[in-house]
Amino acid sequence: MSEQELVDAATLPGVPDEFQRLWTPHRMAYIRAGADAMRAACPFCAAPDKSDEDGLIVHRGRTAYVLLNLFPYNSGHLLVCPYRHVATYDQATPEEVGEIAELTQVGMRVLREVARCDGFNIGMNQGAVAGAGVDEHLHQHIVPRWATDANFFPIIAKTKALPQLLGEVREAVSTAWQREVGQAQ
Repeated sequence: MSEQELVDAATLPGVPDEFQRLWTPHRMAYIRAGADAMRAACPFCAAPDKSDEDGLIVHRGRTAYVLLNLFPYNSGHLLVCPYRHVATYDQATPEEVGEIAELTQVGMRVLREVARCDGFNIGMNQGAVAGAGVDEHLHQHIVPRWATDANFFPIIAKTKALPQLLGEVREAVSTAWQREVGQAQ
């Protein structure tokens, strides 16, 4: 922000306070849709029918695929989903379980390269009571973490600052994924 913009912002109407504002208008689509809309039309069943760009898909496997989380906790937040609409891990076939595990490993290697992350949160929330936003379709989270990514936003303001657009992240991860898979063959 330029000095002039800071001066202009200081003269806007309103009661000054100590809070900084982080505007995230893209989140309004999620808020307006609500949980019922997510359950009515499963986003994980719909994604494979879209182009990779529109579905935020970075890799398509045999029984499972990988996409970016539309509402990420951190930049590069990936989801590994079976194509089949099953709700819990124990309903997945041995082939799906194996491919979800394999794709998770590749996803970690790719994110280390692309995002230069220091670690990961990996997990599945099984059922709404356990925190699953989409509780009817199994999905594993791969959340990249950095030593410096914890700040006051998520703790105090329940807000995450995401420095990259989803399209940019999808392109970088997809390109690196192709390199990773090519090297393994």
